[in-house]
Amino acid sequence: MAVERTLSIIKPDGLEKDIIGEVIGRFEDADLRPIAMRMTWLSRQEAEGFYAVHADQPFFDELIEFMTRGPVVLMVLEGENAIERNRMIMGATDPDEADEGTIRAEFATDIGENTVHGSDSPENAEKEIRYFFSDTDLYPDRAQE
Repeated sequence: MAVERTLSIIKPDGLEKDIIGEVIGRFEDADLRPIAMRMTWLSRQEAEGFYAVHADQPFFDELIEFMTRGPVVLMVLEGENAIERNRMIMGATDPDEADEGTIRAEFATDIGENTVHGSDSPENAEKEIRYFFSDTDLYPDRAQE
């Protein structure tokens, strides 16, 4: 197995529900170590840039409104198979289809307000991490270097 990095976002609804610690704890319990983290309130420009791949989708404006209505927690998680493991912990995008015990099954309101984001591929993880963090923001596990 390879050590990977993935971007994780706790979305505004997660902060509104006061579950930051719960979400981070689930990642840490699964040996996904936060190596960079910050809380921020995304500007419209930042949200539109990050979600540009969805710009021609009918849900785009609603997504941008949601992601800019309150602060988010941005994290880089590192660990063995981090991308796949993060996505398993999050659960399916639609909480009605998410496995029991996943973050989205327990906390998400609906497919639009689904509490967390995680990169879906190594290529997207690299691009998404670089969108929000520079190399000097990352604190990798020194034991793995």
